Amino acid sequence: MTVRIRAITLGFALALAAGVATTAQAPAPFKLGTFQRPQAPQTPFVGVVVGTTVVDLRAAYAAIGTPALRNAPADMKDLIARYDQGVRAGILEVLAAVRRAGARRPAYVLDLAALKVLPPIMYPTTMMNVAVNYAEHDIEMARVRDGALNPTPTAGLAPPGTTSAPGIWERREGDKRWNPFMFLKAAGAIVADGEAVRIPPKRTLIEWECELGVVIGRPTTAAAVDRAMDYVFGYTLENDMSDRGGRGDMRFGQDWLVGKSHDTFAPLGPFITPKEFVADPGKLTVRFLLNGEQLQEGSTSQMIHTIQEQIAYGSSILSLRPGDVIATGTPPGVGSARTPPVLLKAGDRMECTYEGIGTLRNPVVGS
Repeated sequence: MTVRIRAITLGFALALAAGVATTAQAPAPFKLGTFQRPQAPQTPFVGVVVGTTVVDLRAAYAAIGTPALRNAPADMKDLIARYDQGVRAGILEVLAAVRRAGARRPAYVLDLAALKVLPPIMYPTTMMNVAVNYAEHDIEMARVRDGALNPTPTAGLAPPGTTSAPGIWERREGDKRWNPFMFLKAAGAIVADGEAVRIPPKRTLIEWECELGVVIGRPTTAAAVDRAMDYVFGYTLENDMSDRGGRGDMRFGQDWLVGKSHDTFAPLGPFITPKEFVADPGKLTVRFLLNGEQLQEGSTSQMIHTIQEQIAYGSSILSLRPGDVIATGTPPGVGSARTPPVLLKAGDRMECTYEGIGTLRNPVVGS
């Protein structure tokens, strides 16, 4: 046990020495999350993830006590809102203090494996999800849209009669894509990495959608496309769980509440990667594994509408706040479109991975 503790401490020190806090301009990558200790006090806290360790920011601020470290983030929303107004600098100061401590690991440095990982944001005010934002996903979903208002696949091309939506989405000359489509996902459906997704009673057509989550960093209303990235804080993962069983009628078309927002239908996390550590979110590889078998593979470069366009579209309808999340759509490979269909059952294990962002793992249980 002593050897293991020393190895973890040394590994953390080496990670920091490799550049975590070398300069305020270009630190080595770290992630951010929300955690809970297994013993008292069990108050959730925000932490900086470096390798297999977590720095408790609240405890670190109190222990170090320099003038710049007197107002620890209360939660992830507070951290995001104040990141560029001192919190980022505070994080780097804390990591520098840990590096200087060397093998004398401070008490505010904890083993990730000893903590309960909570949803990184508890909870977004608004969660927007983009429907069918990959051309191949539109093609495969045509097989399971019997009775829908528009069952014909277009691979993301605008159907005849498509026009601009004044004040929301103006179609540019030569743009052959359909207009963006978003829906709200209930924040109450969020569960953390490692928590179980529960199949609702008597619902049998349940599947996954592995998606990149864009975390908003600044308040925005009607963001311009060419300025949209200014409002991004970072990136996380969302598994946009779906119930394809319908509501027994087509009253008002598809029921997005039934389809998307059952309890536990929004696994989120495990952490947030600040945007400064993601060179190009439009070129990330994606994969989804079910019980170890890869069923989804793709790249964010295949999106129909870019992250910038999604932010512009969504914020033209509903103002976005720090900590809000936009889930950007899923590549092809969902279960209901397969022959035969692959639908979730109790005992299944899901893994959603985006390159450089992380892996979100959730088991499936019955009702």
